[in-house]
Amino acid sequence: MNCLQRQTPLSRSEELLSHARSQKLIQTNAKILGMEGDLDLQFLLKGGDLLKVRSTSWKKTRHFKLQEDCKTMWRESKKFFKANQTFSLDDISAVRIGRQSEGLRKYTEEQVDGRCFSIVFKGRRKNLDLIASSEEEAKQWVNSLQKVVSSMNNLSTQQKTEHWIFSCLKKADKNKDDKLSQSEVKNFLRLINIEVDDVYTEMLFEKCDKSKSGFLAGEEIQHFYNLLTYREEIDVIYGEYAKTTGLMSAENLVDFLMKEQREKATLADAQSIIQKYEPDENAKEKKLLSRDGFLMYLHHPETLILSSDHKEVYQDMSHPLSHYFISSSHNTYLMEDQLKGPSSTEAYVRALLKGCRCVELDCWDGSDDEPVIYHGYTLTSKILFKDAIAAIKEYAFKTSDYPVILSLENHCSVKQQEVMACHMRSILGSALITSPLGEGMPTNFPSPEELKGKFLIKGKRLNKLEASFAPEATAADDTDVTEEEESNDEDKQNEEDKSKKKKKLKLAKELSDMVIYCKSVHFHGFEDARTNLSFYEMSSFKEGKAMDLAKESANAYIRHNVEKLSRIYPGGFRTDSSNYNPVSLWNAGCQIVALNFQTSCSDMDINQGRFLVNGKSGYILKPAYMRDIETEFDPITLTRGDWLQHKTLHVMVISAQQLPKVNNKKSSIVDPLVKVQVYGVPADVAEKETSPIDNNGFNPSWNENFQFDVYVPELAVVRFLIEDYDSTSDNEFVGQYTLPFNSLKLGYRHVPLLSKNGDVLPSAGLFVHIMVVDAE
Repeated sequence: MNCLQRQTPLSRSEELLSHARSQKLIQTNAKILGMEGDLDLQFLLKGGDLLKVRSTSWKKTRHFKLQEDCKTMWRESKKFFKANQTFSLDDISAVRIGRQSEGLRKYTEEQVDGRCFSIVFKGRRKNLDLIASSEEEAKQWVNSLQKVVSSMNNLSTQQKTEHWIFSCLKKADKNKDDKLSQSEVKNFLRLINIEVDDVYTEMLFEKCDKSKSGFLAGEEIQHFYNLLTYREEIDVIYGEYAKTTGLMSAENLVDFLMKEQREKATLADAQSIIQKYEPDENAKEKKLLSRDGFLMYLHHPETLILSSDHKEVYQDMSHPLSHYFISSSHNTYLMEDQLKGPSSTEAYVRALLKGCRCVELDCWDGSDDEPVIYHGYTLTSKILFKDAIAAIKEYAFKTSDYPVILSLENHCSVKQQEVMACHMRSILGSALITSPLGEGMPTNFPSPEELKGKFLIKGKRLNKLEASFAPEATAADDTDVTEEEESNDEDKQNEEDKSKKKKKLKLAKELSDMVIYCKSVHFHGFEDARTNLSFYEMSSFKEGKAMDLAKESANAYIRHNVEKLSRIYPGGFRTDSSNYNPVSLWNAGCQIVALNFQTSCSDMDINQGRFLVNGKSGYILKPAYMRDIETEFDPITLTRGDWLQHKTLHVMVISAQQLPKVNNKKSSIVDPLVKVQVYGVPADVAEKETSPIDNNGFNPSWNENFQFDVYVPELAVVRFLIEDYDSTSDNEFVGQYTLPFNSLKLGYRHVPLLSKNGDVLPSAGLFVHIMVVDAE
């Protein structure tokens, strides 16, 4: 075994030089972040000791410190062979003060609450649970982290790119001499996702090495950066309209906005854009827009592909609940698969923050008379029912103000059902709907607007709601109800389990009385539902059954869903918590199409894309022809009607910028291709793809045109998917973005890209041209 070499200690002059270099680096990054001299940033750069908590017995002091790039947090490891660990501030989803995580509640005492905080990461990475030495210090850590993360999130695309490229340049400069050799340039290109041959590297290097020193330094590195980030396609578009001494006047800009972007624009609008986005003061004074200002404008969130009007709540929210598609989750308590994955209150938090409005709680008897939530007859871990309700109460209305439905899968004894009712009443308080709105027996659902900030319980009820309005309302004699359809239906159960489940369930009156607008009943056909069921009596359908109905009786299903709610859930064979495509069920008017939010997949992307609009409220108003009880609409046969609005969608895939690597190996370079996918009624489903670009994830260019026929635009969603092409195996996911067809902006548009987990990929993007015309 080779001896471990210790690093040679630096001399005093080397130390001073290293410190000066470090300070210069911090200064540059702080300037990009707009945080020069900021005390919170200085606090993180200085760092400090925190107690890391993993269990009751595992609590260890670790030193945390922000690195010079102002975006990477360094954590000292005490293990001799373990490299010191880092994480990027880009990966932080939230920083929460107090004992809010399950780990801190479980492994720490209440008296340390003020000193505790948690760093919550995006994706499936575990929380980092920490304890500071004082409450003031904990607040300082939380405030400082939140401030820097917020500053990073608020950077423009150009600033994010600058920050990222600057960090990569520093990584490539192995000997820290602020100069780049030819081999360091090649290393840098690999870091930013470009693989080029030696001849090209040499040519690029010689072009920039004006001093002929064999190194790039100072302005030469700036020139190298400018060459890399030059976008020919933007120059071409800009050149077409920059008619005023090579720059774009307000009149030229109006011309561009009206002809290319199909936007109504006045001279005042154009002048306002120049004032807002032009970085050159001289050009701004002359009311001219430079190429840089034009690019900054094209990158602004308001000008991206998603219609800015649709980012806010723009739909009528006063229709009955059954007239909306509702963002819904299945097995919400699970973080992973449904056989042995962990259950967590954090799973509820994540779903609610994504705009989910219907969450599921599988309730079972627990010890000490406290009901628990887990996936019955499996090895999934358990959480307390009351903890789940507390987490739901805390996070229900942070993303959306509109009502949350608690879908109870009840397996508890009467005694523990009474405990459940008690917890919901005490924790949710007046926000819990326990009686119909208004006077007398309702004849239809209230609207999302009327139910803002409220919780509805979906579950079994002992009697009809009408009984409670009878002159002599008495409790039902029979406290037996059949269990949830789901429990009977799960394919994974063995025969013994199934026979256990056929027994009747005793239902506590306290819990039964909380079910007002969402009473669970079995489905015995559309005719029976029309004749015998009240509007508030709803059925749950396993995906297979629902798909069959959507295919064979689509129009009957649509009419059923005008007045009643339908909930769809994944089949029991999906033990890995995989999903199904929700589109055909939305096409049949089903409102509560429940997916496994914990599972990243194209089906979940489509779901997030459908609910991306209307203020991410989790409620999307169904088209008028799906709210009419006499509708003739059938998504399969597509007979003539208001729904037929045949459009032709033209998409030009132009280029992409700063795509992430699919793995962290230096040698791993992306060969990107773009797929444009349309989902909707069967006649509209289509996919086209570009050719792959070899070895370039930094600035690939395609310039390929595609055309799609879209017959029912109100039900269509468009997905842009980028994959890493592989000729010998499946392509790997790079990034995607999905949005409703009617929310597309026309013209030249940047498309933000999301990771598998639905988080924005910083700096990455796709550049396209969109045109929608009436088909002839």
